[in-house]
Amino acid sequence: MKYLSSSQNPQIKKLNLLINKSRVRKKENRFVVSGERELSRAVEMSYKIDTLFYRKGYDGKILDAQSNNVFELNSSLFDRVSMRSGSEKVIAVLESKSHHIKDIFVNNESRILVVEAPEKPGNIGALLRTAAAADWNAVIIANPKTDLYHPQTVRNSMGGIFSIPIATDSSEAVISFLKDNAFNITAAALDQKAKHFKRVKYLRPLALVFGTEDKGLDQKWKKKAQQIVKIPVKFPIDSLNLSVSAGILMYHCGDQ
Repeated sequence: MKYLSSSQNPQIKKLNLLINKSRVRKKENRFVVSGERELSRAVEMSYKIDTLFYRKGYDGKILDAQSNNVFELNSSLFDRVSMRSGSEKVIAVLESKSHHIKDIFVNNESRILVVEAPEKPGNIGALLRTAAAADWNAVIIANPKTDLYHPQTVRNSMGGIFSIPIATDSSEAVISFLKDNAFNITAAALDQKAKHFKRVKYLRPLALVFGTEDKGLDQKWKKKAQQIVKIPVKFPIDSLNLSVSAGILMYHCGDQ
């Protein structure tokens, strides 16, 4: 283990770039995780650790054998690079995984959450966390607008990003995948044809599809959907947060 105390060290500069620059994460095929809990979950799901950074005095042992590149940082340096204001004692650089739609395993009982073009990393993380907690089989992001391994996505998922299969692809490819596997598509949208979410049946295999908060769901999804549902809200509120809406429907579907 090497001891680091300078923010000008090449390892620290690289770490900061991976935290702050999506293009660097994509080029290096690496991303950053803070916290022993999330890191343990990543290791359990076969993510490979490239580099480990410990805060001085940290005595954790379960990750010691996971990487040949291990650095101890003095307290002030660790706190400066930490994404959680000193609440964590370990940071790791992990190798990214591919997320091909063909790798998603499905059967006649599958339930998949599909989200089209989400832009807010925090929302994506919350969706992954809820989908994993509600025991859904996979999450597919159609037409992704942001980096899946954005630090806010990883952080807000609370380990969910490592706990559930995830795929990304174009909307056309996702629709084709769902059609080929005989999925029943339920679209969540504010639409004249939409029915109250408690007044419909959710047949499996089920794909529950959401659009963005500002633009809603694209028409091509509404045309392919077997049914469109909505969650009623009381005036003057006109809509719910995306992750909240998805959470309500995922848990409702789970009761059927």
